[in-house]
Amino acid sequence: MKSPTGQTKNSQLFSIFDPMEKPFYKGLKIGVLGGGQLGRMLLQKSYSYNVEMAFIDPDTHAPCREISNWFYRGDLNNFKLVHDFGKKCDVVTIEIENVCVEALEQLEKEGIKVFPQPRAIKVVQDKGLQKLFYKNNGFPTSDFYLIEGKQDLELFKNQLPLVQKLRKGGYDGKGVQVLRSAADIENAFDGPCILEQLVPIHKEISVIACRGQNGDVKAYPPVEMEFNAEANLVEFLFSPAKISKTLEIQAMELAKKIIVQLDMVGILAVEMFITKEGELLVNEIAPRPHNSGHQTIEGNETSQYDQLLRCLMGMPLGNTDITIPSVMVNLLGEKDYVGAVKYQGIEQAMATDGVNVHIYGKTETKPFRKMGHVTVVDKSLEKAIVKAKIIKDTLKVIA
Repeated sequence: MKSPTGQTKNSQLFSIFDPMEKPFYKGLKIGVLGGGQLGRMLLQKSYSYNVEMAFIDPDTHAPCREISNWFYRGDLNNFKLVHDFGKKCDVVTIEIENVCVEALEQLEKEGIKVFPQPRAIKVVQDKGLQKLFYKNNGFPTSDFYLIEGKQDLELFKNQLPLVQKLRKGGYDGKGVQVLRSAADIENAFDGPCILEQLVPIHKEISVIACRGQNGDVKAYPPVEMEFNAEANLVEFLFSPAKISKTLEIQAMELAKKIIVQLDMVGILAVEMFITKEGELLVNEIAPRPHNSGHQTIEGNETSQYDQLLRCLMGMPLGNTDITIPSVMVNLLGEKDYVGAVKYQGIEQAMATDGVNVHIYGKTETKPFRKMGHVTVVDKSLEKAIVKAKIIKDTLKVIA
Protein backbone atom coordinates (compact mmCIF):
# COMPACT_ATOMS: atom_id res chain seq x y z
CA MET A 1 0.00 0.00 0.00
CA LYS A 2 1.30 3.44 -0.89
CA SER A 3 1.29 6.50 1.32
CA PRO A 4 0.32 9.97 0.01
CA THR A 5 4.02 10.79 -0.42
CA GLY A 6 4.46 8.02 -2.98
CA GLN A 7 6.38 5.68 -0.69
CA THR A 8 5.54 2.02 -0.38
CA LYS A 9 5.14 0.43 3.01
CA ASN A 10 8.74 -0.82 2.84
CA SER A 11 9.92 2.63 1.62
CA GLN A 12 11.40 1.44 -1.68
CA LEU A 13 12.63 4.50 -3.54
CA PHE A 14 10.60 5.50 -6.59
CA SER A 15 7.87 2.94 -6.32
CA ILE A 16 5.94 5.74 -8.05
CA PHE A 17 7.87 4.86 -11.20
CA ASP A 18 6.59 1.26 -11.36
CA PRO A 19 5.41 0.34 -14.91
CA MET A 20 1.80 0.07 -13.74
CA GLU A 21 1.90 3.68 -12.59
CA LYS A 22 1.84 6.81 -14.77
CA PRO A 23 5.19 6.79 -16.61
CA PHE A 24 7.57 9.65 -17.17
CA TYR A 25 6.94 11.78 -20.24
CA LYS A 26 8.87 10.18 -23.09
CA GLY A 27 11.18 13.16 -23.37
CA LEU A 28 13.83 14.40 -20.96
CA LYS A 29 13.63 13.29 -17.31
CA ILE A 30 15.16 15.83 -14.89
CA GLY A 31 15.75 15.00 -11.23
CA VAL A 32 16.24 17.77 -8.67
CA LEU A 33 17.89 17.32 -5.28
CA GLY A 34 15.81 19.61 -3.09
CA GLY A 35 12.15 20.56 -3.30
CA GLY A 36 12.10 24.10 -1.92
CA GLN A 37 11.02 27.38 -3.49
CA LEU A 38 13.85 27.35 -6.04
CA GLY A 39 12.74 23.94 -7.27
CA ARG A 40 9.14 25.14 -7.29
CA MET A 41 9.92 28.07 -9.60
CA LEU A 42 12.04 25.81 -11.81
CA LEU A 43 9.13 23.36 -12.03
CA GLN A 44 6.70 26.13 -12.93
CA LYS A 45 8.90 27.13 -15.89
CA SER A 46 9.44 23.50 -16.95
CA TYR A 47 5.79 23.28 -18.03
CA SER A 48 6.71 25.55 -20.96
CA TYR A 49 9.02 22.85 -22.32
CA ASN A 50 6.95 19.76 -21.49
CA VAL A 51 9.81 18.08 -19.65
CA GLU A 52 9.17 15.79 -16.69
CA MET A 53 10.69 16.66 -13.32
CA ALA A 54 11.13 14.73 -10.09
CA PHE A 55 12.14 16.01 -6.65
CA ILE A 56 13.61 14.54 -3.49
CA ASP A 57 13.55 16.49 -0.23
CA PRO A 58 13.62 15.61 3.50
CA ASP A 59 10.55 17.76 4.20
CA THR A 60 7.15 16.12 3.64
CA HIS A 61 5.67 19.62 3.23
CA ALA A 62 8.33 20.97 0.87
CA PRO A 63 7.05 23.62 -1.59
CA CYS A 64 7.36 21.22 -4.55
CA ARG A 65 5.36 18.45 -2.87
CA GLU A 66 1.87 19.53 -3.85
CA ILE A 67 2.52 20.67 -7.42
CA SER A 68 5.01 18.10 -8.74
CA ASN A 69 4.10 14.81 -10.42
CA TRP A 70 6.97 13.00 -8.78
CA PHE A 71 8.09 13.70 -5.22
CA TYR A 72 10.03 11.56 -2.78
CA ARG A 73 10.84 12.35 0.84
CA GLY A 74 14.40 11.38 1.66
CA ASP A 75 17.79 12.40 3.02
CA LEU A 76 19.81 14.30 0.42
CA ASN A 77 23.03 13.03 2.03
CA ASN A 78 22.06 9.34 1.86
CA PHE A 79 24.24 7.77 -0.84
CA LYS A 80 21.80 5.00 -1.80
CA LEU A 81 18.72 7.23 -1.94
CA VAL A 82 20.43 9.88 -4.05
CA HIS A 83 22.01 7.27 -6.32
CA ASP A 84 18.73 5.37 -6.81
CA PHE A 85 16.94 8.67 -7.47
CA GLY A 86 19.48 9.72 -10.09
CA LYS A 87 19.38 6.39 -11.90
CA LYS A 88 15.75 7.08 -12.83
CA CYS A 89 16.68 10.35 -14.54
CA ASP A 90 18.49 11.58 -17.65
CA VAL A 91 19.83 14.68 -15.93
CA VAL A 92 20.28 15.49 -12.25
CA THR A 93 20.56 19.01 -10.82
CA ILE A 94 20.38 20.68 -7.39
CA GLU A 95 18.56 23.53 -5.70
CA ILE A 96 20.67 23.23 -2.53
CA GLU A 97 24.38 22.46 -2.09
CA ASN A 98 24.12 20.24 0.99
CA VAL A 99 23.84 16.95 -0.93
CA CYS A 100 25.76 13.68 -1.23
CA VAL A 101 28.48 14.53 -3.75
CA GLU A 102 29.81 10.96 -3.70
CA ALA A 103 26.48 9.67 -5.07
CA LEU A 104 26.53 12.32 -7.79
CA GLU A 105 30.09 11.37 -8.71
CA GLN A 106 28.99 7.74 -9.06
CA LEU A 107 26.03 8.74 -11.23
CA GLU A 108 28.38 10.74 -13.45
CA LYS A 109 30.62 7.69 -13.85
CA GLU A 110 27.57 5.66 -14.86
CA GLY A 111 26.69 8.07 -17.66
CA ILE A 112 24.02 10.18 -15.98
CA LYS A 113 24.45 13.90 -16.69
CA VAL A 114 24.90 15.87 -13.47
CA PHE A 115 24.80 19.67 -13.78
CA PRO A 116 26.36 21.42 -11.97
CA GLN A 117 29.09 18.82 -11.95
CA PRO A 118 29.97 17.23 -8.59
CA ARG A 119 33.47 18.75 -8.63
CA ALA A 120 31.93 22.24 -8.64
CA ILE A 121 29.46 21.37 -5.87
CA LYS A 122 32.33 20.04 -3.75
CA VAL A 123 34.14 23.40 -3.97
CA VAL A 124 31.01 25.38 -3.07
CA GLN A 125 29.97 23.11 -0.16
CA ASP A 126 33.09 24.15 1.77
CA LYS A 127 33.62 27.90 2.19
CA GLY A 128 37.29 27.21 2.88
CA LEU A 129 37.70 25.47 -0.48
CA GLN A 130 35.79 28.36 -2.08
CA LYS A 131 38.27 30.91 -0.74
CA LEU A 132 41.25 28.79 -1.78
CA PHE A 133 39.70 28.46 -5.26
CA TYR A 134 39.52 32.26 -5.57
CA LYS A 135 43.06 32.71 -4.29
CA ASN A 136 44.63 29.96 -6.41
CA ASN A 137 42.98 31.26 -9.58
CA GLY A 138 43.70 34.93 -9.06
CA PHE A 139 40.11 36.04 -8.36
CA PRO A 140 39.94 39.05 -6.01
CA THR A 141 38.61 38.25 -2.54
CA SER A 142 39.11 39.46 1.03
CA ASP A 143 42.05 38.17 3.06
CA PHE A 144 41.24 35.07 5.10
CA TYR A 145 42.49 32.41 7.50
CA LEU A 146 41.41 28.80 7.98
CA ILE A 147 40.92 27.55 11.54
CA GLU A 148 39.90 24.19 12.99
CA GLY A 149 37.94 25.35 16.02
CA LYS A 150 37.13 27.97 18.61
CA GLN A 151 40.42 27.42 20.41
CA ASP A 152 42.34 28.85 17.44
CA LEU A 153 40.67 32.24 17.83
CA GLU A 154 43.07 33.18 20.62
CA LEU A 155 45.72 33.60 17.91
CA PHE A 156 43.65 36.30 16.18
CA LYS A 157 42.61 38.51 19.11
CA ASN A 158 44.80 41.34 17.87
CA GLN A 159 43.31 41.19 14.36
CA LEU A 160 39.66 41.74 15.26
CA PRO A 161 37.17 42.62 13.87
CA LEU A 162 36.87 39.50 11.67
CA VAL A 163 34.00 37.75 9.93
CA GLN A 164 33.66 34.13 11.08
CA LYS A 165 31.96 31.64 8.73
CA LEU A 166 31.39 27.94 9.27
CA ARG A 167 33.04 26.10 6.40
CA LYS A 168 30.04 23.81 5.97
CA GLY A 169 26.32 23.88 6.68
CA GLY A 170 25.61 27.62 6.72
CA TYR A 171 22.64 28.98 4.74
CA ASP A 172 20.29 31.98 4.62
CA GLY A 173 22.48 34.08 6.86
CA LYS A 174 23.12 31.28 9.36
CA GLY A 175 26.68 30.22 10.12
CA VAL A 176 28.03 33.78 9.68
CA GLN A 177 28.86 36.32 12.36
CA VAL A 178 31.17 39.26 13.01
CA LEU A 179 33.64 38.99 15.88
CA ARG A 180 34.25 42.61 16.83
CA SER A 181 36.03 42.22 20.16
CA ALA A 182 37.63 39.57 22.39
CA ALA A 183 34.33 39.36 24.31
CA ASP A 184 32.63 37.95 21.18
CA ILE A 185 34.94 34.92 21.12
CA GLU A 186 32.93 33.28 23.91
CA ASN A 187 29.96 32.95 21.51
CA ALA A 188 32.03 32.08 18.44
CA PHE A 189 31.29 29.01 16.29
CA ASP A 190 33.26 25.94 17.31
CA GLY A 191 34.34 23.90 14.30
CA PRO A 192 36.19 24.30 11.01
CA CYS A 193 35.74 27.93 9.95
CA ILE A 194 37.17 30.69 7.86
CA LEU A 195 38.03 34.09 9.28
CA GLU A 196 37.75 36.95 6.80
CA GLN A 197 39.01 40.47 7.01
CA LEU A 198 36.08 42.82 7.65
CA VAL A 199 36.08 44.95 4.51
CA PRO A 200 34.59 48.47 4.41
CA ILE A 201 31.85 47.97 1.80
CA HIS A 202 30.27 50.55 -0.50
CA LYS A 203 27.74 48.17 -2.09
CA GLU A 204 26.92 44.46 -2.36
CA ILE A 205 26.05 43.19 -5.81
CA SER A 206 25.38 39.87 -7.47
CA VAL A 207 25.89 38.58 -11.01
CA ILE A 208 24.42 35.35 -12.33
CA ALA A 209 26.57 33.62 -14.95
CA CYS A 210 25.37 30.74 -17.10
CA ARG A 211 27.22 28.15 -19.17
CA GLY A 212 25.66 25.74 -21.63
CA GLN A 213 26.69 22.20 -22.50
CA ASN A 214 28.36 23.54 -25.65
CA GLY A 215 30.56 25.90 -23.61
CA ASP A 216 28.69 29.12 -24.39
CA VAL A 217 28.82 31.59 -21.50
CA LYS A 218 26.65 34.59 -20.63
CA ALA A 219 26.09 36.80 -17.60
CA TYR A 220 23.16 38.82 -16.32
CA PRO A 221 23.66 42.52 -15.55
CA PRO A 222 24.56 43.07 -11.87
CA VAL A 223 21.87 43.60 -9.26
CA GLU A 224 22.31 45.52 -6.02
CA MET A 225 21.38 43.95 -2.69
CA GLU A 226 20.21 45.58 0.53
CA PHE A 227 20.27 43.35 3.61
CA ASN A 228 18.21 42.96 6.75
CA ALA A 229 20.94 43.58 9.34
CA GLU A 230 19.36 41.42 12.04
CA ALA A 231 18.74 38.31 9.89
CA ASN A 232 21.64 38.84 7.43
CA LEU A 233 19.18 38.15 4.58
CA VAL A 234 18.49 40.11 1.42
CA GLU A 235 15.58 42.47 2.06
CA PHE A 236 15.58 44.43 -1.22
CA LEU A 237 17.18 43.78 -4.58
CA PHE A 238 17.53 46.49 -7.23
CA SER A 239 17.89 45.80 -10.96
CA PRO A 240 19.88 47.30 -12.53
CA ALA A 241 22.49 48.00 -9.86
CA LYS A 242 23.30 51.69 -9.49
CA ILE A 243 26.96 51.39 -10.49
CA SER A 244 29.14 52.67 -13.32
CA LYS A 245 29.13 50.97 -16.71
CA THR A 246 32.80 50.13 -16.19
CA LEU A 247 32.09 48.29 -12.94
CA GLU A 248 29.09 46.55 -14.53
CA ILE A 249 31.25 45.13 -17.33
CA GLN A 250 34.02 44.15 -14.90
CA ALA A 251 31.56 42.31 -12.64
CA MET A 252 29.98 40.42 -15.53
CA GLU A 253 33.37 39.40 -16.93
CA LEU A 254 34.55 38.25 -13.49
CA ALA A 255 31.47 36.06 -13.03
CA LYS A 256 31.97 34.52 -16.49
CA LYS A 257 35.62 33.76 -15.74
CA ILE A 258 34.66 32.01 -12.49
CA ILE A 259 32.06 29.71 -14.10
CA VAL A 260 34.54 28.83 -16.87
CA GLN A 261 37.30 28.10 -14.34
CA LEU A 262 34.91 25.86 -12.40
CA ASP A 263 34.23 24.12 -15.74
CA MET A 264 30.60 23.73 -14.79
CA VAL A 265 27.36 23.64 -16.77
CA GLY A 266 24.38 25.49 -15.33
CA ILE A 267 23.94 28.81 -13.57
CA LEU A 268 26.23 30.36 -10.97
CA ALA A 269 25.36 33.25 -8.65
CA VAL A 270 28.45 35.29 -7.80
CA GLU A 271 28.01 37.62 -4.84
CA MET A 272 30.53 40.48 -4.77
CA PHE A 273 31.51 43.43 -2.61
CA ILE A 274 32.34 46.84 -4.03
CA THR A 275 34.82 48.40 -1.63
CA LYS A 276 35.00 52.08 -0.70
CA GLU A 277 37.85 52.33 -3.22
CA GLY A 278 35.70 50.87 -6.01
CA GLU A 279 37.40 47.47 -6.05
CA LEU A 280 35.44 44.26 -6.74
CA LEU A 281 35.88 41.37 -4.28
CA VAL A 282 34.20 37.96 -4.64
CA ASN A 283 32.25 37.08 -1.50
CA GLU A 284 30.51 33.75 -2.17
CA ILE A 285 29.15 31.69 -5.06
CA ALA A 286 26.15 29.38 -5.46
CA PRO A 287 25.87 26.93 -8.42
CA ARG A 288 22.07 26.98 -8.64
CA PRO A 289 19.11 29.37 -8.88
CA HIS A 290 19.59 32.13 -6.34
CA ASN A 291 17.65 34.71 -4.35
CA SER A 292 19.47 37.43 -6.29
CA GLY A 293 17.95 36.17 -9.55
CA HIS A 294 14.24 36.04 -8.69
CA GLN A 295 13.55 39.36 -10.40
CA THR A 296 14.65 37.88 -13.75
CA ILE A 297 11.21 36.25 -14.03
CA GLU A 298 9.59 39.64 -14.71
CA GLY A 299 12.58 41.92 -15.31
CA ASN A 300 14.80 40.10 -17.83
CA GLU A 301 14.26 38.58 -21.23
CA THR A 302 15.18 35.10 -19.95
CA SER A 303 14.62 34.15 -16.30
CA GLN A 304 17.29 32.30 -14.31
CA TYR A 305 14.94 29.28 -14.20
CA ASP A 306 14.46 29.27 -17.97
CA GLN A 307 18.24 29.57 -18.34
CA LEU A 308 18.93 26.60 -16.08
CA LEU A 309 16.43 24.47 -18.00
CA ARG A 310 18.15 25.44 -21.25
CA CYS A 311 21.47 24.30 -19.76
CA LEU A 312 19.98 21.00 -18.57
CA MET A 313 18.31 20.34 -21.93
CA GLY A 314 21.41 21.20 -23.96
CA MET A 315 19.59 24.10 -25.64
CA PRO A 316 20.98 27.55 -26.61
CA LEU A 317 21.28 30.09 -23.82
CA GLY A 318 18.69 32.86 -23.71
CA ASN A 319 19.20 36.62 -23.82
CA THR A 320 20.07 37.99 -20.36
CA ASP A 321 19.17 41.65 -21.02
CA ILE A 322 17.06 43.64 -18.58
CA THR A 323 13.69 44.43 -20.17
CA ILE A 324 12.37 46.68 -17.39
CA PRO A 325 13.80 48.00 -14.09
CA SER A 326 12.68 45.94 -11.11
CA VAL A 327 12.88 45.70 -7.33
CA MET A 328 12.55 42.41 -5.50
CA VAL A 329 11.29 42.30 -1.91
CA ASN A 330 11.80 39.14 0.13
CA LEU A 331 8.74 38.18 2.16
CA LEU A 332 10.20 37.04 5.47
CA GLY A 333 8.32 35.68 8.44
CA GLU A 334 7.71 38.47 10.94
CA LYS A 335 9.90 38.34 14.02
CA ASP A 336 7.22 37.60 16.62
CA TYR A 337 5.15 35.03 14.73
CA VAL A 338 5.32 31.22 14.56
CA GLY A 339 2.60 28.94 13.18
CA ALA A 340 0.12 28.60 10.31
CA VAL A 341 0.95 31.34 7.84
CA LYS A 342 -1.22 34.36 7.02
CA TYR A 343 -0.38 37.08 4.48
CA GLN A 344 -1.56 40.40 5.86
CA GLY A 345 -2.00 43.21 3.31
CA ILE A 346 -1.74 41.00 0.21
CA GLU A 347 -4.86 42.51 -1.42
CA GLN A 348 -3.43 46.01 -1.15
CA ALA A 349 -0.15 44.80 -2.64
CA MET A 350 -1.82 43.08 -5.57
CA ALA A 351 -3.91 46.18 -6.33
CA THR A 352 -0.69 48.10 -7.08
CA ASP A 353 0.43 48.40 -10.71
CA GLY A 354 3.60 46.49 -11.54
CA VAL A 355 3.45 44.23 -8.49
CA ASN A 356 4.06 40.49 -8.97
CA VAL A 357 3.53 38.28 -5.91
CA HIS A 358 5.19 34.88 -5.53
CA ILE A 359 4.06 32.72 -2.60
CA TYR A 360 6.22 29.64 -1.97
CA GLY A 361 3.56 27.31 -0.57
CA LYS A 362 5.09 26.91 2.90
CA THR A 363 2.34 26.30 5.43
CA GLU A 364 4.24 27.31 8.59
CA THR A 365 5.97 30.61 9.23
CA LYS A 366 8.70 31.48 11.72
CA PRO A 367 10.90 34.55 12.25
CA PHE A 368 12.85 35.50 9.10
CA ARG A 369 11.85 32.37 7.17
CA LYS A 370 11.66 33.01 3.41
CA MET A 371 7.95 32.66 2.62
CA GLY A 372 7.75 34.37 -0.75
CA HIS A 373 8.86 37.39 -2.70
CA VAL A 374 7.38 40.32 -4.57
CA THR A 375 8.86 41.81 -7.73
CA VAL A 376 7.87 45.38 -8.58
CA VAL A 377 8.50 46.52 -12.15
CA ASP A 378 8.34 50.05 -13.52
CA LYS A 379 9.89 52.04 -16.35
CA SER A 380 11.51 54.11 -13.58
CA LEU A 381 13.67 52.27 -11.04
CA GLU A 382 13.10 55.11 -8.56
CA LYS A 383 9.32 54.69 -8.79
CA ALA A 384 9.69 50.90 -8.42
CA ILE A 385 11.75 51.47 -5.26
CA VAL A 386 9.05 53.70 -3.75
CA LYS A 387 6.37 51.07 -4.45
CA ALA A 388 8.58 48.25 -3.09
CA LYS A 389 9.16 50.05 0.20
CA ILE A 390 5.40 50.57 0.60
CA ILE A 391 4.89 46.85 -0.11
CA LYS A 392 7.50 46.01 2.53
CA ASP A 393 5.60 48.05 5.12
CA THR A 394 2.13 46.72 4.26
CA LEU A 395 2.50 43.06 3.24
CA LYS A 396 3.36 41.13 6.39
CA VAL A 397 3.88 37.40 6.91
CA ILE A 398 2.23 36.55 10.23
CA ALA A 399 0.55 33.59 11.94
